[in-house]
Amino acid sequence: MQPKEIEIPEKVRQVLHNLQRNNMEAAYVDRKEGAAPAVQALLRPGDRIAVGGSATLEQTGVLELVQSPEYRFIDRYEENLGEAQRKERLRAAFEADVLLCSANAILESGELYQVDGLSNRIAPLVYGPDRVIVVAGVNKIVEDLAQAAHRVRAVTAPAIVKKWGLDAPCIHAGGCVAEGGELGRGCMCDARRCCNFLVMGRQRVKGRIRVILVGEALGF
Repeated sequence: MQPKEIEIPEKVRQVLHNLQRNNMEAAYVDRKEGAAPAVQALLRPGDRIAVGGSATLEQTGVLELVQSPEYRFIDRYEENLGEAQRKERLRAAFEADVLLCSANAILESGELYQVDGLSNRIAPLVYGPDRVIVVAGVNKIVEDLAQAAHRVRAVTAPAIVKKWGLDAPCIHAGGCVAEGGELGRGCMCDARRCCNFLVMGRQRVKGRIRVILVGEALGF
């Protein structure tokens, strides 16, 4: 019996096409349970793997997958890490074989939008491992850059601040105090987690970025 072909929504199909036009490989799985097998197919035994902080990787089982003995996981989550050890492991992402992360938003035109505080995710995304795998739910798809910025200000940043128990204006106001302002605008507090902004367009190294879209709402 032939496996049933997955039905891909037209908007998602167009996003996949546009990602590929931008020299990023792109695939679709309809359920979150399909994400870990899709990632596993892109890995090699013994790969040294780094991850960016991501609720999506946790929800899909991808984080658990790469923590298995089959791979060399750069464990940024190990308990009782000192500050110097933590910095060392975050910097080790540049020399990993694979970087795994999610996206804050994916534009319909095929660009990835990423926002970071410390930027240990953005930095190796731009220039680091030869293989980068991005796993994201279809809830991250937005029409344009303005919608991407709005999504981070209204959804992502408040959720992250709440998760870590931080005191920032967005958690009290229910959104960013700079909503509607210029891209880099935001609050002036030390708890701010949206400090640096990255738009990933057409890639010079074809296939370095691989995007797995999941047909469910995942992450922040």
